[in-house]
Order: sequence, then structure tokens, then C-alpha cells
Amino acid sequence: MLFKVFYQETKKRSPKRETTHSLYLELDTTDVRQGVIQSREIMRDNTDYHIEFIDAISDEQAAYERESEGFNITTF
Repeated sequence: MLFKVFYQETKKRSPKRETTHSLYLELDTTDVRQGVIQSREIMRDNTDYHIEFIDAISDEQAAYERESEGFNITTF
């Protein structure tokens, strides 16, 4: 399942919409709740980012996102 993680690069500043970034994680799970938990743990263990939101991406959304030029699945 594909998850989209919205984050700020630093925890030192208040989050702003204009500085929000996103990345994609592909996890071997079908349980959305478990995937969100796993995504948060992966981000906590591998980055110093401030995580704003994690969203499970449907197959239709994934197909749309894959068409965008900047699409890249992040691996740690």
C-alpha cells in the first residue's frame, strides 16, 4: 500500500503550508491504520522531520500521482 507523508523539514519552526513537503512510502500492509503507524515509525527513526499528516493513497490516486514529474517512492 502506498502512503503519502506530509512533513516540515525542521521541528524548530511552526509549520506553514508554504513549506510543507511530501514523500511516498510503499509498505507491505493492507491495514491503513497499521500502515500509518509504520510510516510514522519509519520517519521517526530515519529523519528529523516534523510529520504533519500521513494519508493512505488509493490505487486511483496512486495512478494519478505516478503521472506527475516529481513522483518518487522513498526508501530508507
